[in-house]
Amino acid sequence: MSDRRATGGSPSAYPVPQPGLAAPGHPDYRGLLNRVPAILYIADTGEHGRWHYVSPQIEAILGFTPDEWCADPGLWAQRLHPDDVGPVLELESEQVAEGAFTSNAAEYRLLHRDGHPVWLRDDAVLLEGDDRIVRWHGVMSDITDQKAAEAELGRRAAQQAAVARLGEHALEGASPNDLMREAMLAAVQLLEVEIGAVIELLPDQDAFAFRVSHGLPGVGPDVLVPAGEGSQAGFALLRKAPVVVADWERETRFRRAPVLVERGARSGLTVVIEGRRGPFGVLGLHSTSVREFSPGDVDFVQALANVLGDMVDRQLTEDAIRHRALHDLLTGLPNRILFMDRLQQAAERLRRRSPAFTAVLALDLDRFKLVNDSLGHRVGDQLLAAAAPRVRQAVRSSDTVARFGGDEFGILLEDIGGEREAIEMAERIAGVFSRPFVLDGTEHFVTTSIGIALAQGGEAAEDLLRDADAAMNRAKERGRDRWELFDEGLRGRAISRLRVENDLRRAIERDELTLDYQPLVSLRDHSLVSVEALVRWDHPERGRIAPADFIPVAEENGLIGPIGSWVLQHACRQAARWYEARPDSAPLSMSVNLSAAQVADPGLSDTVADALRTSGLEPSCLALELTESILVGDADEVAQTLRRLKALGVHLVLDDFGTGYSSLAYLTRLPLDVLKVDRSFVGGLGVEPRDTVITEAIVAMSQALSLRVVGEGVETERQLAELSRMGCDLAQGYLFSRPVPGEELTRMLRCGPPWPCR
Repeated sequence: MSDRRATGGSPSAYPVPQPGLAAPGHPDYRGLLNRVPAILYIADTGEHGRWHYVSPQIEAILGFTPDEWCADPGLWAQRLHPDDVGPVLELESEQVAEGAFTSNAAEYRLLHRDGHPVWLRDDAVLLEGDDRIVRWHGVMSDITDQKAAEAELGRRAAQQAAVARLGEHALEGASPNDLMREAMLAAVQLLEVEIGAVIELLPDQDAFAFRVSHGLPGVGPDVLVPAGEGSQAGFALLRKAPVVVADWERETRFRRAPVLVERGARSGLTVVIEGRRGPFGVLGLHSTSVREFSPGDVDFVQALANVLGDMVDRQLTEDAIRHRALHDLLTGLPNRILFMDRLQQAAERLRRRSPAFTAVLALDLDRFKLVNDSLGHRVGDQLLAAAAPRVRQAVRSSDTVARFGGDEFGILLEDIGGEREAIEMAERIAGVFSRPFVLDGTEHFVTTSIGIALAQGGEAAEDLLRDADAAMNRAKERGRDRWELFDEGLRGRAISRLRVENDLRRAIERDELTLDYQPLVSLRDHSLVSVEALVRWDHPERGRIAPADFIPVAEENGLIGPIGSWVLQHACRQAARWYEARPDSAPLSMSVNLSAAQVADPGLSDTVADALRTSGLEPSCLALELTESILVGDADEVAQTLRRLKALGVHLVLDDFGTGYSSLAYLTRLPLDVLKVDRSFVGGLGVEPRDTVITEAIVAMSQALSLRVVGEGVETERQLAELSRMGCDLAQGYLFSRPVPGEELTRMLRCGPPWPCR
């Protein structure tokens, strides 16, 4: 190899080989050299060094005859690929300067006579001849195919890595637009094309809209591409297969889109982005020069599209779960969770924009229970579904109307002038109920009671809603079909709530709390495998108080921590007693609910460890249940707390899944063991298709993440059959047992459960 500097002499195509290489007396010597599949040569050093000998193979490899090559000492340097000139000449110069007489090898490109590059491996050694001149004696082997194979392997590895990265980012919860842009740019860069785009199918317009694009300046969502078979994208969608255009100048199957005409696209590849619910759109790549797309290229782009298809499916499922968690299924209105979030934001904005006003209206349908009891729940649901749009139409588009459950509605009025405007809105809402509702073909007149609470800034969202609810209750007490404004008189009612708080503070020390236990049943054989501990309050004057009546109070006044600790201690002791009484039976797992306040307590793991130690209960027999609302806070802090709990050996359960704010991505980052499907989904199994689809998605996702699944609120055989069909692990609900005292649960363990086992 050489940066072959001139050393003088006249060119000669076939000089006598140098001593040591020649073999005089062997008549087949030259024929042997001619059969070597490489170029043998002897040449002076230097960029313009004279070539003394070059074998005939040079014509087959580079297109030049030996005479042509040796006649021009500078031809070798002239044919060096522009990208290789500097490095090759520098390397040759260094080797000559060092007097390297050992074999040296280099790989570089020479341009063929027709201009295409040829990769060569140049193995050469500096030898001194009889004339005392040092020359290169070497062999140049054609390694173009090897280089192409290496490049192809590198391309495929890069493509596989790009698909893997896209999949990882999808699992990490990257936004759909970011994933689409990443997929498109990966395809553009690795296929070395100038144009790329992800376009979404708009079925109602029979067209595609651009979601992301590259190399198409000025193209946005407002630019549409026809979706019929007259376009490459539409053709691919109809065929449900990749479509390649080798050269648009010869394409007859469909027309080139105007945006591609403007950019001068000559070749193109389009693949379909398909989800389980149908096609989302296509991923298209286009080159401004004629080029081939290999089967490997097609597979690569299709793999990217497949990841996007999975992302679309996950997004639809997560959107459905999120919408279900934040909206009422019957009316489509926001639910209490979303309403409270908007109310809190409105209160924060109000604090910064005083003297503006915000009002909260609590609305209840009068005698709704009578409708349900006399006409049935189906007619009651018809009434609610018909009442919701009337309320929605009565308020401004910027106002929020929510259904809290039953016949309870909430209305948030922002940026109002004051008390008078809130009252006028309440009167307008009441007015829309003056028209009769047609239920099951019969007209029914329904009135409403409305409570109004006015905010000026600084009030807590919970307090505002509580005040509006108190005013609504006053309206009912005063005859219904009216509105009431919260005032100081009503505030006295709030004082009675304080009495509940005070009594609750003494409930623990007076031993007024007790635990009931609800069984969890294996769907494999219907055996009793676990119980959930549920706290009850036996008030000395008011009798048994349900958790719904005192747990919210405890959460508001900070008592939930001590109550939660009491529940944990007593539940662990009871589980340990059951274990001791049944030493030869499988241990019964105990589930205990954790509140957000407990999870936020840095000492929670110590509290749990103390309960396990004092009771003697095996950690594996304790399951701690958390609701999704706990995950709304600091995700890292929550994850650390859960990891500390997990280190104790207990199981972690995500309760009421689908009713909170959490992303599906939480499930991949938190050390969870069990997921409980919320009863609101289970209630519609086998009846409501949306509930069935969402529950199937939750169960399948949980199984993919190695999480056990519990169906809550099972009340019918149909619900049980659907959960079994989906592969759910456990069930809990009134079909098997209501929550029962410890003594009753002990009897079940001794005599067998009241439901049939397999």
